[in-house]
Amino acid sequence: MSLSNLRPAEGSTKTGKRIGRGTGSGLGGTSTRGHKGAKSRSGYSKKIGFEGGQMPIQRRLPKFGFKNINRVEYKAINLDVLQRLAETKKLAKIDIQTLIDAGFISSNQLVKILGNGAVTTKVDVEAHAFSKTAEAAIQAIGGTVTKLK
Repeated sequence: MSLSNLRPAEGSTKTGKRIGRGTGSGLGGTSTRGHKGAKSRSGYSKKIGFEGGQMPIQRRLPKFGFKNINRVEYKAINLDVLQRLAETKKLAKIDIQTLIDAGFISSNQLVKILGNGAVTTKVDVEAHAFSKTAEAAIQAIGGTVTKLK
């Protein structure tokens, strides 16, 4: 046994169809493409969504919906997350950089503080937006709320 006499197992390989090599091969003439039509031509490629000339579904169905180009998207952070962060790192002030360092947001995200949970320690919070309940809860325990632009 050597590299020069290695062969694939019996019956594991087949020779490919040699189309377009004359009528004697049985695969000449139209070369398995049938007669006429787009698929018989060279360079044919079906367009995405093509339905054989029938009006495609993306043109039959009406357009709907609305995408507000002025929408401002915030990353929501709840009060219980702020409380946990203040306890574990013993913080009196939580700002955007603190949240980035803790891995809650990325540097290009806007933050909105929501009122789910409770804050028991006095903290000064800086964020882009606050819900009314979150703002009231932070101020109720003596903390301050600073809205960023």
